[in-house]
Amino acid sequence: MRGRTGGRIRTRLRYWFDNFLARSTLTLVACLTLACLALVIPASVAQVLVGRPVPATFAGQAAAVWTTVGATLRIGGAVGAPSFVVLSVLLALVSLLFVSTLVSVITTGMNDKILELRLGRSTIVEQRHTVVLGWSDQVFPVISELVTANAHRRRATVALLAPRDKVQMEEEITTKVGATGTTRVVCRSGSPTDPAVLARVSPHTAAAVIVLSPGDHEGDRTVVRTLLALGTVVGDAATTVVAAVRDPCHHTAAVLAAGPGGRVLDIDAITARLLAQCSRQPGLSLVHQELLDFAGSEFHTVQEPALTGRTYGDALLSYARSCVVGLLRPDGRTALNPPATTVITAGDRIVLITEDDTTAVVSGEPFPFDENAIAVPVPRETGPARMLLMGWNRRAPLIIDQLARYVGPDSRLDLVTGGPWASHDLDVLAYDSVIVLGSEATGDVSTADSDYHVLETLLHLRAAEQAAGRSLHVAAELSDDRNRLIAPMSPGADFVVSGRLISLLMTQISENPRIAALFEELFTAGGNRIHLGPAADYVALGHEVAFADVVASGRRHDRSVIGYRLHAGSGTGPGFGVRVNPDKDERVLFGDADTVIAIMRDL
Repeated sequence: MRGRTGGRIRTRLRYWFDNFLARSTLTLVACLTLACLALVIPASVAQVLVGRPVPATFAGQAAAVWTTVGATLRIGGAVGAPSFVVLSVLLALVSLLFVSTLVSVITTGMNDKILELRLGRSTIVEQRHTVVLGWSDQVFPVISELVTANAHRRRATVALLAPRDKVQMEEEITTKVGATGTTRVVCRSGSPTDPAVLARVSPHTAAAVIVLSPGDHEGDRTVVRTLLALGTVVGDAATTVVAAVRDPCHHTAAVLAAGPGGRVLDIDAITARLLAQCSRQPGLSLVHQELLDFAGSEFHTVQEPALTGRTYGDALLSYARSCVVGLLRPDGRTALNPPATTVITAGDRIVLITEDDTTAVVSGEPFPFDENAIAVPVPRETGPARMLLMGWNRRAPLIIDQLARYVGPDSRLDLVTGGPWASHDLDVLAYDSVIVLGSEATGDVSTADSDYHVLETLLHLRAAEQAAGRSLHVAAELSDDRNRLIAPMSPGADFVVSGRLISLLMTQISENPRIAALFEELFTAGGNRIHLGPAADYVALGHEVAFADVVASGRRHDRSVIGYRLHAGSGTGPGFGVRVNPDKDERVLFGDADTVIAIMRDL
């Protein structure tokens, strides 16, 4: 009972104290002053009375008490004539008010500045930096690739602007990206669609601006509005702008908003093209992974006066540690894999695959090769393809359209769109290839649920493989790159993770905008694309050959060879047997199941 009474008293005291603090400033000052005097005056009297010596007269005791009170409250405590005492108190109060106000102003200003810095609302002052606008899962691979691309630079800056808390963004980037080396990541909070907020990351002085889609149903509209706001801030500045939209119906608007110097990627179209190509070219997704990330070799353009007047065929064998794939014309057009007899002019730039600019060193003469190692391709008749598409989403019609361009007229495509996605009593091993799609990520279906449907289907397909004792060529679409590591398929299978794929493409173009047209052609049917063909079509099998022999063989059929894939190494190593841009003198022993990677025109 006593404890309950004490609890009620504490509750009433808290309530009274809350009401007291809610009063006006003048009332609070008056109450606090009276409370202070009620404590200080009795204590000062007691201090005078216990002191030695104690004044003999009452006036002396009163003066001593006044002096103690004045010293305690910092109001002087001077003694003398009444007017002198009143003036000293007045001056002390004025001084106290001035000092208190000054301290309050300084404290408030510092707190506001600290809060402004914490909220990420200050303007950065940088030159030739990279700006990333928006927030989605793509931000982590984009920053990670930019860090790798800037590893050889002494100092680089990435400025990120998104409508999120600055500290939270920094913590997530630190957790998922890790150490950024020589690259400094600066986060700012605010809406990228507001021109006044955009100015915080100085896009007009940036080398490149990457606009990310938020990923929700309003994502494409946000990208278009961001591009419009960016145009008002950047103006005529020479800044590379790269963006991406998911729905093709917003692509034209985004292209117009980006301006003549902007590049807008169509996520669904690129994903559909790559899935269709992977279904016909096992291992193709691994090659794209090797070429699009900044670890290892990637596309570069170099000016090489030593090759002026020589042919493109000579250029193919003129680099010991680089693979030539095309020419960049003076008017900006990219001639990917031109005929070997094409003459290189003075204004042409060489497009090649190399580790960096230091490895793109031209030789005095074309690299020698062994004529006896070159094989004559054997014509192969390819019958009609039989393909199976499991699952359905908005990219499925695009995939079907692309497949129609890669296969003959007598080919067959079967659809399985109902769930759960099991074998549906189909003989899946009777198909040449299987494409597995996730369901549409909507309000009712999350990205995790979409990927789960794909993983569930892959479990059924793996069970069918194990029961039959042979493998099946599967190309699967995933939304989360982490699920690729746990997917129940054979090592080195083809997985297309659209978010990561687009992130890599955007980063590559932002670092080297000249190669944007090259990527467009690689992902389009009817032009040049990456092809994995039997090694027996290039060189003799059974004994070691130099990679220069493979390049020379491809040159005879207007193919720009860029690497190979060994079937024996497909289950081990980070590349699963894929070797892109080997040295020309590297020797390799090819078997029946091995393939050569080349850029060639569609057959």
